[in-house]
Amino acid sequence: MSALAISNIVLWIVVLALLALVLALTRQIGVLHERIAPVGALMINKGLTVGEQVPVVETTDLAGQVMKVGAPRTDGLSTLLLFVSPTCPVCESLLPVLRASRKQEKSWLQIVLASDGDLTTQREFVRDKGLGDFQYVVSAPLGMTYQVSRLPFAALVDADGKLRARGLVNSREHLESLFEAQRLGVASLQEYFVAHS
Repeated sequence: MSALAISNIVLWIVVLALLALVLALTRQIGVLHERIAPVGALMINKGLTVGEQVPVVETTDLAGQVMKVGAPRTDGLSTLLLFVSPTCPVCESLLPVLRASRKQEKSWLQIVLASDGDLTTQREFVRDKGLGDFQYVVSAPLGMTYQVSRLPFAALVDADGKLRARGLVNSREHLESLFEAQRLGVASLQEYFVAHS
């Protein structure tokens, strides 16, 4: 046999070994993906405690409607407060998720967008992003009450005015983890998995 034929045989053996290795690693990634629990919204260790009654903050939305955020509701709906900013790219990427969540969860949830800053900038943001059908409040005291330090931040308040879940939400999974936390009666999905592992 010539040296060229031997080197071709060795190369094919190496290629087949690498192919088997890639397939084994791909399978292992799939197994790990199934074992890893979904990560919920990032809880921050300051601010209101999940399960406690939230303070009522009276504010006015951009449409001029007076709102008492955190007050018990007679319609039985929970309120998702999502703190956003016109200059936050992650907040903007969540807008399609919010629209879908509003349709899917409308039987039990009302979504309120909250921000602070210049009213003109906020109105332009609402107009440019087509958010006119959301309640949108501009209130610095609301953000201070919920100890919002980073965006996008969400707080889920039930119909009785109790905080059910809160945290940073950077994706659809983070947002939906707040809904699951309320359904399961825990502060976060992480708390649920720790208790049930």
